[in-house]
Amino acid sequence: MTLSRFLTRRLFFSVPLLLGVLFFTFALVRIGGQDPVALLAGPTASAQELALVRRELGLDQSLFAQFLIYLGKVARFDLGQSWLSNKPVLSELIDRVPVTVELMFWGVLIGALIGIPVGLRAAFRADGLYDQISRFVSLLGFSIPTYWLGLMMLFVFFFLLDWAPPGMGRISLMATPPPRITGSYLVDGMLTANWVAARSAFGQLVLPVLCVAIIASAPIIKQTRAMALEVLGRDYVRLARAAGLPEREVRRIVWRNALVPVVTFIGTEITGLVGTASLIEYVFAWGGLGQYGLNAIISGDFAVVQGYVLFLALFSVVVFVIVDILTFLLEPRAAGEA
Repeated sequence: MTLSRFLTRRLFFSVPLLLGVLFFTFALVRIGGQDPVALLAGPTASAQELALVRRELGLDQSLFAQFLIYLGKVARFDLGQSWLSNKPVLSELIDRVPVTVELMFWGVLIGALIGIPVGLRAAFRADGLYDQISRFVSLLGFSIPTYWLGLMMLFVFFFLLDWAPPGMGRISLMATPPPRITGSYLVDGMLTANWVAARSAFGQLVLPVLCVAIIASAPIIKQTRAMALEVLGRDYVRLARAAGLPEREVRRIVWRNALVPVVTFIGTEITGLVGTASLIEYVFAWGGLGQYGLNAIISGDFAVVQGYVLFLALFSVVVFVIVDILTFLLEPRAAGEA
């Protein structure tokens, strides 16, 4: 199977998934018990005013009719306007995507650079002291609540030790943000030689990235260890050792065969971490996609919630396509069997 045919097949199956996400999100936000009409009209609005607002928003029609109208708008890349800020949802989401991607990229990268070597080393020394410690650390990372972790990071490194800046956004209030090029203050500051902004952005990145890295590394350690142990039990590894191959070569064989499932797992974890990162963004006032969606869910801003969930679904599709490409390149036989 060629790569183009493989990707076309994957994208074809993504279309009904996105349609399903659109419908269920559209339905769930409307039966969730929150009434945006009362919020928009105000507590002193009369029944006539409430009915007028409901009619202007199209909420007086049937659920199916509302969905068809919304589907037509989505096909024209119109996700509506936020009922609270009165700004186009699509433009606000696009503005915030690089903010969240920056946080996720560095956090998952550091988590993988820590988790994969630790998991492999633990598998090669199964049931030893190192393995026991790594499993305990992994379990600890699983158990820490995300919101509490962010607060404790600020409490220790900002309040007690004064090593980190306060969690008040992506750049210090005393620094001038660089011109927008990529959406990352760190990268844009470096590209425009605004070193004050770049240093400030780097300082603000450290704690939230560390939080994401801790959350990401725990399951990566566990999964890498499990995959490596499974490969170590295969006949070809026993044969390699019986043939007298050096331990370094045996480890290379194990790493090569455990790589595909580990990469697939990391891709799956990234899609789940986007929702988890919303709490970290909320603690550090990061202003990214997660914080934007979380505020919309709390306030009952239907248009934003629908756009946010659709973006998460699209993000998941993109991540899995990238994982499929890596899987195809690393192990074409696995792609051919899919």
